[in-house]
Amino acid sequence: MISISGLFMEQRNSYRNDKGNAQSGETPERQNTDVLYEGRLSRSSEEAFVMGAERRAGVIQLKLPLSTLGNRGRNGAIETKSIPITQDMVIASYKRVRKNNGAAGIDNESLAIFEEHLIDNLYSVWNRLSSGSYHPVSVLEVEIPKDDGRKRKLGIPTVKDRVAQQVVKDYLEGRFEAEFSEHSYGYRPLKNTHQAVTAVQKNVRLYPWVIDMDISSFFDKMSHELLQKAIERHVPEKWVQMYLTRWLEAPIEDRKGNSEQDKAKARLKAE
Repeated sequence: MISISGLFMEQRNSYRNDKGNAQSGETPERQNTDVLYEGRLSRSSEEAFVMGAERRAGVIQLKLPLSTLGNRGRNGAIETKSIPITQDMVIASYKRVRKNNGAAGIDNESLAIFEEHLIDNLYSVWNRLSSGSYHPVSVLEVEIPKDDGRKRKLGIPTVKDRVAQQVVKDYLEGRFEAEFSEHSYGYRPLKNTHQAVTAVQKNVRLYPWVIDMDISSFFDKMSHELLQKAIERHVPEKWVQMYLTRWLEAPIEDRKGNSEQDKAKARLKAE
């Protein structure tokens, strides 16, 4: 069974806006990230509330107290939101993404540039995630050389997408962890290769045989249909299914702006 960590592509970062357009002007002073430890996100002057702008079938509306916003809600301390994603969840996810660092995505916005408007950017992620209107942009495809001379494709989401993905990953990880074998070490929290090696050293004293299996290009060839069925079995929340589907169906482009469809057409033309 695949770890929930393995559902999302390896991540890196960006330098444009949500629509992929390059931003111009002088570089503003970076905001102090310490303010996040108070759990406060200010409303961006450019990010209006998106409640009611885009509803999704099967999403249950909840009344959530937005204590971290103070009086920035429409009518005070309570704001209607479609999805139970809190600001604290977004802030915690950002801290994990920041710790992992990583490269820029398709919009060339690095983590450092993202932090120049940190509060506004995190508010935008939370506002859209919690209302059902969050849509990922294209994933940047890069090729990493392997030891045997071949190349491995790597998908790099934007910083905002990485933060949003981390929110859902954290939300789901506990329930998926309960399903895995104690002997599984891949893509799991508090598990690492050193523990796996230690387990192998113990097992070779108990068993006279070894099973070695590797699925070639697994993440490239994995059936999205089968993956969706597995998700539906373990994840009843429609809003989670919705976001996972959007990430799975997000376009993939290289640095020249060529999509997978463009490359496929070029290969057919060459043949």
